[in-house]
Amino acid sequence: MIIDKTPDRADTIKLLRQSDIIPTHQRLVIAHALFARQQHVSAEQLLDMVNQSHTEVSKATVYNTLNLFAEKGLVREVIVDRNRVFYDTRVSAHHHFFDVDSCTLTDIEPRVMHVDYVPPLPEGTIQEGVSIVVRIRRNHAPASAAA
Repeated sequence: MIIDKTPDRADTIKLLRQSDIIPTHQRLVIAHALFARQQHVSAEQLLDMVNQSHTEVSKATVYNTLNLFAEKGLVREVIVDRNRVFYDTRVSAHHHFFDVDSCTLTDIEPRVMHVDYVPPLPEGTIQEGVSIVVRIRRNHAPASAAA
């Protein structure tokens, strides 16, 4: 999904209906916050964003809505470890840096990182995609020691 501007209510309703999603009030509130800009957001971060500016939305509703949006291809799940999942509003193929110090994701443009080989797939399967997460952290060593 490419975001050219902050979607208004009509844009958000249209987007959800085009994806065969019933545009309930809570889904609209969540979608509006999520698609306000291109971003990587956890369910907890989205819950905070939504509840700062709107009526209470439950944690379960946010998780269920994000799962639905991912299933329908509106967001992409980026699993950075077994306890952390981010939802990326940029669904085109690309990879990520994950900063373990700040718990943030940054896009790696597909033109600068290539996967040249994928091993043979198990019988009866097809490749759905390749997602690489490069984990990074601050180098606390003095500059002369890092060389």
